[in-house]
Amino acid sequence: MIEAAQFVEAARERGFDWYAGVPCSFLTPFINYVLQDESLHYVSAANEGDAVALIAGVALGGAGFGEVKRRGIAMMQNSGLGNAVSPLTSLTWTFRLPQLLIVTWRGQPGVPDEPQHALMGPITPQMLETMEIPWELFPTEADQIGPALDRATEYMDSTGRPYALVMRKGSVAPYELKKTGLSGVRAGDKPAQVARFDGERVTRHDALEKVIAHTPKDSTVVLASTGFCGRELYAIDDRENQLYLVGSMGCVTPMALGLALSRPDLRVVALDGDGAALMRMGVFATLGAYGPSNLVHLLLDNGAHESTGGQATVSRGIDFASIASACGYALALDGDDIGVIDRLFDAKDVNGARFARLSIRTGTPGDLPRPKITPEDVRARLQQHIGGR
Repeated sequence: MIEAAQFVEAARERGFDWYAGVPCSFLTPFINYVLQDESLHYVSAANEGDAVALIAGVALGGAGFGEVKRRGIAMMQNSGLGNAVSPLTSLTWTFRLPQLLIVTWRGQPGVPDEPQHALMGPITPQMLETMEIPWELFPTEADQIGPALDRATEYMDSTGRPYALVMRKGSVAPYELKKTGLSGVRAGDKPAQVARFDGERVTRHDALEKVIAHTPKDSTVVLASTGFCGRELYAIDDRENQLYLVGSMGCVTPMALGLALSRPDLRVVALDGDGAALMRMGVFATLGAYGPSNLVHLLLDNGAHESTGGQATVSRGIDFASIASACGYALALDGDDIGVIDRLFDAKDVNGARFARLSIRTGTPGDLPRPKITPEDVRARLQQHIGGR
């Protein structure tokens, strides 16, 4: 058994200062220790997939201190691996955005546990191996910590992909929680009043051209959701400050949050879609609570899964702006008028994340190309552009 401080401080020496996750009783000492150190950053995620995407955003930002790279850790119970499969297989793997995973081993064979862990316990190692994530047991002796972290960072640096430590019961000694609340969470502000603007709905193309006009390359990063949103942005103007998700549906917003928190020198714009937003609505609460003033969330709502044939979503019955307001966003706009985008970017004195939902028409150019630049190359280009490496 080790002390939480022994691992966390050894990890800090290697650049690990960002943590995100969903609690498990095995992780309690870690979370308690990190929460009580203001120089470390812990984000309480709505689900494990959001935590992985958020730490991917930290990795995308890339800037470190001195010769030490900035690194992040996603923590989860092994039952949460199911929630994390999509970002682990189509975001971190595809773009080569490394992170350390600490996965608890509930239901470890031979160790009595609750019935819901009876299947996941035995297959946890197999799940990691199937996702091509190398793993080892979490260290339980002080002299094991440094070598384990060195193996993890060496793999992460050489491959750009995650590495996992699987934590057994009793690996870390208890650490008392002496602080209530969460650092970095905005509290006490009144919910933003939703402002609504009627007008004539425009196409996605028109909306994206307006976004480009508001996102100068030298100070802004634009992350576009999977599907036609990213493809059409690429077709209009493939700029080095843009990244196009190719999978990991719904992960553009937690990824943008990780980037915005770790890189306050940049304005970070998340271009979302109604289908993607509906898939991970829990992240609205995380964005509202932690979202900094440099985070812009624009949801282009056409009421359809257009890239898969135009099947309708349920978005027409959802008031996304009111949800954003209730979750703590500092600005919440809604409407059919393309001027909503101007108001979203131009609003002054916004102390927190800003949100707008723009209702748009369906329809996409028939010759819409797929990006010719690979995900790895678009990530590397963006990191070079923002000085992330």
